[in-house]
Amino acid sequence: MKFEIEARKRTLQGSGASRRLRRENRVPAIVYGGTTDPLMIDIDHNEILLNLRKEGFRSSVLTLKLDGRRQQALLRDAQVHPWKPLVLHCDFLRVDATHAIEQRIPLHFLNGEIAPGVKLQGGAVAAALNDIEVSCLPQHLPAFIEVDLKELSIGDMIHVSELSFPDKVAPVVSGDDQVVVSIIAPKVVEEELEGEEEEGAEAAAEEDKDDKAE
Repeated sequence: MKFEIEARKRTLQGSGASRRLRRENRVPAIVYGGTTDPLMIDIDHNEILLNLRKEGFRSSVLTLKLDGRRQQALLRDAQVHPWKPLVLHCDFLRVDATHAIEQRIPLHFLNGEIAPGVKLQGGAVAAALNDIEVSCLPQHLPAFIEVDLKELSIGDMIHVSELSFPDKVAPVVSGDDQVVVSIIAPKVVEEELEGEEEEGAEAAAEEDKDDKAE
């Protein structure tokens, strides 16, 4: 999927200017990287909020349309209000077709429901990673990496070194060969659920105690 964002230059900076932009349903942002100076821009709030809800947006090379020109970029950061559907600020990184980039890509787990460890042995899929950092030229950046679980039994696991990456795409690794996903036994699943229930009960008790103290 291709993403395009309409942007416009902004000259005023500071918290007051940012608040005025937000009242106009605009989001302050910055574009940096490459050989060009950082550029202050603003973008439409509803457009960026809608795109942030799409899985591929954060891991895709997108097009910023500014003053009739197009700039390839990656979303590096999006500051979002803790509980309101409100985007506060965005950072974009310029990219070009001749320089490799490093970007985190979502993992798509396939066939977990038919894995022997789940279907026949009653286990559960336990994902240690939900995304992975890869290095490649911008034009080769994949939207996601597939992880097939159909052969896994209880106790089996898949490491980063066992993943299949598209041609010209390589994982960015450091240290040990990290576990991506495993199939855990029913007893482990039950213990985790019991632990979550106990934590929930303790939290509820603490809240009740606080309410009574007030």
